[in-house]
Amino acid sequence: MEKTSVLFICVHNSARSQMAESFLNHLGGERYTAESAGLEPGKLNPLAIEVMREIGIDISQNPVKDVFDIWRAGKLFRFVITVCDAKNAESCPVFPGIAERLAWWFDDPSSFTGTHEEKLVKTRLVRDEIKNKLKTSSVNSDHKCNSEC
Repeated sequence: MEKTSVLFICVHNSARSQMAESFLNHLGGERYTAESAGLEPGKLNPLAIEVMREIGIDISQNPVKDVFDIWRAGKLFRFVITVCDAKNAESCPVFPGIAERLAWWFDDPSSFTGTHEEKLVKTRLVRDEIKNKLKTSSVNSDHKCNSEC
């Protein structure tokens, strides 16, 4: 069976898109090939690293990638999913091929304020929202993700 290719895009490729990529590769790796990239690549968000590690997924060594490098390489994806706000999503390149473009908006952990613990709580919520969205999205219409996803 051919794997479904998915690209997750956010502003910095530091938290939301990294978490989505890792969830899909970790939990649906036999059915999906996921990548992530950013409009303005930054560095991995320590909060995202911490909350993913809590559930046994280590993203600490994930590279941060530029979406325009992926676009210039001519890579093809079945789904291109923005996980940032609508304004930033408008800046994403249009990928060739049969890509279905989806917009999932999640709060940006880099904007969270408060104590470390308060920011962790908010980042956990984003992590769990991403996981739940993967379970219920049209990405799963061809390959029903079981309860593991």
